[in-house]
Amino acid sequence: MKRILTALTMTLALFAGLFLMGSQAQATTTATVSVVHGVPNTPVNVFVNGKLTLTDFKPGTVAGPLQLPAGSYTVTVFPASNLKGTGTPVIQATATLTGGGNATLVAHLSAAGKPVLTAFVNDTAPIAAGKARVVVRHTAAAPAVDVRANAQAAFKDLANPNQMMADLPAGSVSADVVLAGTSTVVIGPATLDLAEGTQTIVYAVGSANAKTLSLVVQKITGLSSAPSGMPAGSGGLAEPNAGAPAWVWLLTVLGVLLAVTGGAQTVRAARARR
Repeated sequence: MKRILTALTMTLALFAGLFLMGSQAQATTTATVSVVHGVPNTPVNVFVNGKLTLTDFKPGTVAGPLQLPAGSYTVTVFPASNLKGTGTPVIQATATLTGGGNATLVAHLSAAGKPVLTAFVNDTAPIAAGKARVVVRHTAAAPAVDVRANAQAAFKDLANPNQMMADLPAGSVSADVVLAGTSTVVIGPATLDLAEGTQTIVYAVGSANAKTLSLVVQKITGLSSAPSGMPAGSGGLAEPNAGAPAWVWLLTVLGVLLAVTGGAQTVRAARARR
């Protein structure tokens, strides 16, 4: 019996180690990718390496996140009526995805008004308690701008295709966009709900000349630096099984087997003393 339990214990420990190594390897060979459509009045189809990936992708929307293998990708964007991906694309670009990274691909207008694709790397570092991360990305055919929070300039002189970020106290913020160094509002105001431990990414999109400027908002959650509570199950009860990784249960079983082995040894020792 002792030999059987020892063998089972060693086998489970081996499987637990292999599982953890496999999970870590997968995390470093895949990338998390989202796509933002910021070209106004142009529903499109998106092809990745020649394969139709997004159909009838509408302006002002966010697709994903998707898990893709790390590597280089050719992205072509065609009008929504083109389902074959032939002819001259609206946008064609190459994007390189890094294993373990989190990125957003943005189809938008350059400062000169030309459709382009820009890849942004999303900062997913932990956020301090009581804070939320705000990222502002200028992806509009417009001059440099200031972004204000509650009428105070939070990000100044931001130009296409750059970004600025900061960790701010969580809560609701009234945001608007003004021409750099002025009080001339070109977008907003809009209310942003900055929940603790989340990242709110705001994209300025559209064209100033065509009067199509607007905001697109992307959210990334789960960045709290410490757990804020137990996950809620049905009826408000704790749901211990939800989302638990397999290695937790492997190690739990391993612990039970070790306890059983120890208990068996204790019983045998007690019998020997009799």
